[in-house]
Amino acid sequence: MRVDFYQLTNDPAEQVLPLIARNTLAAGERLLVVSEDSAQLKRASEALWTRLPETFLANGLATDPHADRQPILLSDATEPANGAKFLALADGVWREGTFERVFLLFPPSRIDDARGCWRMLGTREGVERRYWRQEQGKWKEGP
Repeated sequence: MRVDFYQLTNDPAEQVLPLIARNTLAAGERLLVVSEDSAQLKRASEALWTRLPETFLANGLATDPHADRQPILLSDATEPANGAKFLALADGVWREGTFERVFLLFPPSRIDDARGCWRMLGTREGVERRYWRQEQGKWKEGP
């Protein structure tokens, strides 16, 4: 499993998710977006529809009919009704699950939690960790 840590310093998770979703769909995968904050999920859905007007990022809530058909599913739990192998943790809270790739999006206020998660995942076999930070509006890999 690959885990990408995204430290959000300029943009909220809702503004970063469309970029992750676009790349996920381009790779032929489905995405599950998880947050305990229903207002955040609503903002994420709106951003997925509008942030990248040249890209069609169809999405729906896990509680909606036909959730299994959604290429991007928004939920409060890590149960991928849409069969997603990619998971975006929009609220910065680590959750266990069986995914090929996980995106942990966290604001500066959750940096201690992210560091603890980084250390915990470092003890697991088969986990590849990467860290991303915003620098002058662009994402850069590294510390």
